[in-house]
Amino acid sequence: MGSVVRRTRRRKRCLGEVRMLRREEYQGLELNAKVELIRSLIPLGLMHVQMALEEEVEALAGPRYAHGDGTAGMRHGSNPGTVVLDGQRVPIRVPRVRGAQAEIPLRSYQALRGTGTADDGLLRRVLYGISCRNYEAAARAIPGAIGLSSSSVSRSFIEASAAKLKEFQERRLSKERYVALFLDGKSFADATLVIAMGVTGDGSKRFLGFVETDTENEKVLAPFLRTLMERGLDLSAGLLVVIDGGKGLRAAVRQVFQKRALVQRCQWHKRENVVSYLATSEQATWRRRLQHAYDRPTYTEAKAALMKLHRELEGRNQSAAASLAEGLEETLTLHRLGVYELLGVSFKTTNCIESANALVEERCAKVDAWKTSNQRHRWLATALLDIEPRLRRVKGHRNLPKLEAALRRALNIKEQQHRMEEAA
Repeated sequence: MGSVVRRTRRRKRCLGEVRMLRREEYQGLELNAKVELIRSLIPLGLMHVQMALEEEVEALAGPRYAHGDGTAGMRHGSNPGTVVLDGQRVPIRVPRVRGAQAEIPLRSYQALRGTGTADDGLLRRVLYGISCRNYEAAARAIPGAIGLSSSSVSRSFIEASAAKLKEFQERRLSKERYVALFLDGKSFADATLVIAMGVTGDGSKRFLGFVETDTENEKVLAPFLRTLMERGLDLSAGLLVVIDGGKGLRAAVRQVFQKRALVQRCQWHKRENVVSYLATSEQATWRRRLQHAYDRPTYTEAKAALMKLHRELEGRNQSAAASLAEGLEETLTLHRLGVYELLGVSFKTTNCIESANALVEERCAKVDAWKTSNQRHRWLATALLDIEPRLRRVKGHRNLPKLEAALRRALNIKEQQHRMEEAA
């Protein structure tokens, strides 16, 4: 009972705040600003729709009952109509203004009426958890809303998400300077989509693209990486590529990026792969020991600690020892570059992109069945574009210039050569 009372009070308080919008402030807004204001106040904004229409009528026909004061026409009753508010059609009465020769259309009504296609509001509602089949019921929560059928919402979502996919695939990558690239796969039923996420010079995260494949294999991933370069991904200053250790990913990076990129293998995946060969009773101890070795600040110290553990594992479990030795140098790339203490928290694992994948899962998990490849692509592109503005910059982003300088030294890229390539 108490919660109902509190909700009622909150609702009344919100209504009071909306009614406090001063008429003169509202009248001073441009038409587009008024439209955006009304759209953002659903369902409370419905109270202001009529105000916007009446204001335009007054400008055209003068104040009500003031005969002959109109500058363009005269009032001529009203007709039933609808406006689109957050993806839903709402019935209203539309006032009419008649000029000397014909009826004068109201610009504010045309703007609020919309095109009938899905807007970002409907797109977000479906993406955030209101399924197409439940959208009609959800629409009834807005007073006076005309419920949309599930098929109508489904068609609208397909159109809107297809537009998002096109926008995502055509984004140019040359507008930003990328220091690092994360590559990781996201499962959609029996399909895997490998996502590329770049880190810019100021530490911002950007999704660069994705490719669908049944496994992370070189034949699929190499052409995908080439398309990133064709869209403007610049390697002239070098690039740090962070991967989980998959052989297909590694081979594709080596083939396409050649001597313009260094690979940092995920230390978490390496550690978990090694301990998976050991008895369950030993895993926690070895997990701590391996992590302690990786956390040594310098390459020499970390390499020595890991080699000591490798020798011990050879006598205990040769499979675990072989796992540790495989690709060991690439798990120490940040150490070799001398930036592990500064940037290890962000780049020693694939956590950055896996955290983003978890946000994708939140938006896509409610899909019961992935029926087509196009469906997977549309949902993923829409989710990534929605998530991207919400991502925080990487930790230690102020030290990224040191990573850039270390990459140029390690890859033997001279500053003058870099500038010439960048200018070209």
